[in-house]
Amino acid sequence: MELKRVVVTGLGALTPLGNDVTSTWEAAKAGKSGAGPITHFDASKFKTQFACEVKNFNASEYISDRRKLRQLDLYAQYALVAARQAVEDSGLETMENLDRNRVGVIVAAGIGGLHTFEEEAGYYALNEDKGPKYNPFFIPKMIADIASGHISMEYGYHGPNFGVVSACASSNNAIIDAFNYIRLGKADAFVTGGAEAAIFPAGVGGFNSMHALSTRNDSPETASRPFSKSRDGFVMGEGSAVLILEELEHAKARGAKIYAEVVGGGMSADAHHITATHPEGLGAKLAMQNALDDAGMKPEDIDYINVHGTSTPVGDVSEVKAIVDLFGDAAYKLNISSTKSMTGHLLGATGAMEAIFSILAVKDDIVPPTINHEEGDDDENIDYNLNFTFNKAQARPVRAALSNAFGFGGHNASVIVKKFEE
Repeated sequence: MELKRVVVTGLGALTPLGNDVTSTWEAAKAGKSGAGPITHFDASKFKTQFACEVKNFNASEYISDRRKLRQLDLYAQYALVAARQAVEDSGLETMENLDRNRVGVIVAAGIGGLHTFEEEAGYYALNEDKGPKYNPFFIPKMIADIASGHISMEYGYHGPNFGVVSACASSNNAIIDAFNYIRLGKADAFVTGGAEAAIFPAGVGGFNSMHALSTRNDSPETASRPFSKSRDGFVMGEGSAVLILEELEHAKARGAKIYAEVVGGGMSADAHHITATHPEGLGAKLAMQNALDDAGMKPEDIDYINVHGTSTPVGDVSEVKAIVDLFGDAAYKLNISSTKSMTGHLLGATGAMEAIFSILAVKDDIVPPTINHEEGDDDENIDYNLNFTFNKAQARPVRAALSNAFGFGGHNASVIVKKFEE
């Protein structure tokens, strides 16, 4: 069976760096940080009091139906807005005779409606003596698949529709699923990506209790510092990133603009620990190898890796080991960067956001930086002969880019995109 080719025809994003793709990309190229004091709740008694929040977001400006708004957790609001941007950017809705039975939606979340769950659980605790009383929208607001459902209902897309949950690898898994459905001929197009909104007491407190978050409260903007010796944990982010993937001939038939081509996806499991990556990066290496094999590519064909790079002591080291082991001499000819140094960690949305950064790097031939690395802040366990694109974006030809996402539970997923050629 001849596999179909899959291209990217639309992008949407709502991030700590900007409320659309253009502003987010410009801020990333400029090396700006999205971190600041938490405003979603009073975090003064928490170990971590800062995060990378979406700014100036008023849901009613995007969703005028007040009844519908009450049915949407914040994560689903983010997803719906980013999906609208991506669909509009793609021009898919202007296509005559669009077969909506062959357009699907796969939008991931690592957690889902955490804020809704927190609010409802708190309500019950305060009203135990009166018996349980829950909002009828509690369950459909909370569940991690509901963003996909709302997007399909908005556009009448009847193709495959579900959510993916694999912690911080979730939206890479969503992209790979959509990619495979299209190239197998099961659909013409997909709305795919991820969303997350967990910057609330349960999210911050939960990660604090695991010692996973940075506590650099005196300097939030510099707290996410991947590959630096002084890194002390990740910075929580939030938002949504959505892509339109489309079968090539379907896209060409309607004259769609094409950002890049998706050519491979690889997955693996560390089978090691509930939260820690394998110390030698074995699962990460296998996911990247599987993506290369899927794409029919060699390590030297990749010019840029958007690494998972969360700024945790163990994770950064293991990912570097995986890259050096797999890429060999080619590792020293490519650029590496962790855009989490700017956006923070968007959890279930992070893979899709970093896929967008990879797509734009391929399109514009520029690699966004890893910010916050200081002279003398080198870790003896990290090979600094690699080009981590520290502190300043670098212009260079980017024929193909690989984007990594790894999640609690040992879930690993890598996606490869390259310049589109007829």
